[in-house]
Amino acid sequence: PSEASDLVGAFLSSLPFALTEAQQRVIAEIAEDLGSTLPMHRLLQGDVGSGKTVVALAALLYGVQGGYQGALMVPTEVLAEQHYVAARALLGGVMRPDATRLLGERPLSIALLTSKTPTSERNRLLAGLGAGSVDILVGTHALITAEVRFHNLGIVVIDEQHRFGVDQRAALREKGSEAGTSSHDPDLLVMTATPIPRTVAMTVYGDLDYSVLDEMPP
Repeated sequence: PSEASDLVGAFLSSLPFALTEAQQRVIAEIAEDLGSTLPMHRLLQGDVGSGKTVVALAALLYGVQGGYQGALMVPTEVLAEQHYVAARALLGGVMRPDATRLLGERPLSIALLTSKTPTSERNRLLAGLGAGSVDILVGTHALITAEVRFHNLGIVVIDEQHRFGVDQRAALREKGSEAGTSSHDPDLLVMTATPIPRTVAMTVYGDLDYSVLDEMPP
């Protein structure tokens, strides 16, 4: 949608660096997936430092602008905290439409959920998640516990696929069809730093389209 392009475009143009051609190519592939009637199932391989985080945030933003919530699941609490800090820093200036606000928009709401999250904060977060006031949730496998219920989960990004089993991947995607405004299969982006030959990827991840960030930022 054009609105989504504007939001993602505003985010990308606010970055203090230029995207690599590989990042631009992969973001375009994701945008094409998200514009399809079928859910996205894409594997993104890129070395550490190749810029997967920016691509993931762009994908999550497309979902938010489409009226959905996004989830980013990572294998460890340290990684979850790092991704949360990075997301807050990079998306700090992004405003999203909100008809209930006087100015018609509000800052993007990003939350962090791990086993360390204090009970009072967890309860507040879960309430916001169910009401739809939390746009993007970053966390560990705590995201797939029964108490976590989204208002309308539309896009799931999973980092370091090999640390998660197929069951965990499916459990997070099923959060999109639990309750909320509609039942659907969320779009899925799986990210890994492990180099995977295309032939192996087609065998092991046969259900996923394959993108590679094959260019490092200067």
